[in-house]
Amino acid sequence: MIQRKSKREIELMAEAGKLLAEIHKEIAKMIKPGITTTEIDKFVEKYMRDHGAIPEQIGYNGYEYATCASINDEICHGFPRPEPLKDGDIVTIDMVVNLNGFLADSAWTYAVGEVDEAGKKLMDVTKKALYLGIEQAQVGNRVGDIGHAIQQYAEGEGFSVVREFTGHGIGPTMHESPYIPHYGLPGKGVRLKEGMAITIEPMLNEGAWQSKMDDNGWTARTVDGKRSAQFEHTLIITKDGPLILTEQDE
Repeated sequence: MIQRKSKREIELMAEAGKLLAEIHKEIAKMIKPGITTTEIDKFVEKYMRDHGAIPEQIGYNGYEYATCASINDEICHGFPRPEPLKDGDIVTIDMVVNLNGFLADSAWTYAVGEVDEAGKKLMDVTKKALYLGIEQAQVGNRVGDIGHAIQQYAEGEGFSVVREFTGHGIGPTMHESPYIPHYGLPGKGVRLKEGMAITIEPMLNEGAWQSKMDDNGWTARTVDGKRSAQFEHTLIITKDGPLILTEQDE
């Protein structure tokens, strides 16, 4: 069942989104060669708790961390770890904030030191694909319109779109209907209605779109060892267009 949010619920989700965006801006200042994703994870958990929020991912199906930290060929759900990040790495930090019972979800891919031009292009195209998808998040459009805009652009730039993992509805729990594939046909799928809260979170790969799972049962990585990037926002479908709750540029 798809739940549409009230004005009050949207306002409270926006507070969670604002806090999440603040955390990503702090992470951007921290990212450099030598830092570990364990350090980032501990910072994120403390920042959330210090601001009265709960790291929603801890305990989700047994998951132990406040963040997912996916490096280079890891597509998503990478574990934070004590090994330092290296110059030229790319790392995606994904998190869900629970503030007073209201959720926001956002992932961002960061360059570690000096990343090569191919890596920069992967990140730039993935981020632009996110915003092209968001442009289609309009009342009356369908889920397929979002996926089609992302897929058409990404594949036109020479990247593949991960299919096994999708965006989703959110609030009051982390993953709800409708699910938002980042590929598809325009005019197909669930119709978007005012008050829906969703995430759009394209994952683009340099090589094949398929993934394989690590032995930990969580971390998905590319089948060919090539890099993957992801950018994600939580947004509300409104009569005036998409309202991004996790925007960092405000």
